Amino acid sequence: MTEFILTESEIRRRLDLLAEDCPHVAAAVKLVGYPAERRGTQGFQTFMQVIVGQQLSVKAAATIRGRVEALVGDPANPDSYDKVTDEQLRGAGLSWQKISYARSLVETVRDGTLDVDALPHMSDDDAIAAITAVKGLGVWSAHMYLMFSLGRPDIWPVGDLAVRVGAGRIVGHAERPTEKEALTIGERWKPHRSAIALLAWHYYSNAPAIGD
Repeated sequence: MTEFILTESEIRRRLDLLAEDCPHVAAAVKLVGYPAERRGTQGFQTFMQVIVGQQLSVKAAATIRGRVEALVGDPANPDSYDKVTDEQLRGAGLSWQKISYARSLVETVRDGTLDVDALPHMSDDDAIAAITAVKGLGVWSAHMYLMFSLGRPDIWPVGDLAVRVGAGRIVGHAERPTEKEALTIGERWKPHRSAIALLAWHYYSNAPAIGD
């Protein structure tokens, strides 16, 4: 499986298909419109950017990522991290824990434990298992990579707060669903849940809150 499926036209097609049977989706699209395509790059550098950006604002993550990548020189090459010390990475803004994660990522990619070139050819479950085997990369990180770098069409990232809030509001829940509740809600939208996740983010940001 190598084709990037989650294109703008496919997002619209899948949401239209769901809207035929789900009035909640139809109403959500009518209210906020279609979400945009979001396509990221593949490979080691993307995973390193995920680690650097964890638990940071978008602005802070971009600043530290820029410092780290300038420091190593060739951020797409794991070997570039051998040229810098932990103290230099700390000076660039990485916490000691993230430095540990970064070193682990370098080694797992270099020794083939995480074969980034093989990920596009794996099933969703196998790719998630491979990614989460790396220290510092959890299920949320795996879901983001599968959606935005690989374009997989049926990823349901219930670990994302905004997805849960948006999806809950789409179906009329006043309270934020738990992860378990969100999993149950998402069952009705298989095998198009990536498009719904994009709609949930879009809805979360643009729709008035229930009761407004």
